[in-house]
Amino acid sequence: MENVNAESPGNAGSPEKWHEVRQTLLEFALRLPETYEDHPWGETVVKVNKKIFLFLGVERPTEKWSPNVGVKLPRSNGHALALEGIRPSGYGLGKAGWVTIPLLGELPETEVLLDWVEESYRAVAPRRLVALLDAPG
Repeated sequence: MENVNAESPGNAGSPEKWHEVRQTLLEFALRLPETYEDHPWGETVVKVNKKIFLFLGVERPTEKWSPNVGVKLPRSNGHALALEGIRPSGYGLGKAGWVTIPLLGELPETEVLLDWVEESYRAVAPRRLVALLDAPG
């Protein structure tokens, strides 16, 4: 039984599908207050206040790099890690709540992925910017 619906990325195994998921997450992240795209190490990341809150990896996978995204999940970390394929991020980031989500294979629903991007933003953005998300209107 799949845990996806018609609006979810579902099985992103094809190059077109995982690229579409990656693009959806990038566009959503760039709509959050004072965010911008950067390309350290040849990878795409989204930052707020010079801090990364979304790792999007490389545009085109290679033998060395497969498509995945990384987010910091201080609240949802346990839930994310309980899902198949999702693992703590490397380089010690996992200890700080970062998870790596492979884009090939089964994925959570789109809304869950977008919630995780927002949670990651809230974890690293200054309070004044988080307050803008919570402001009425």
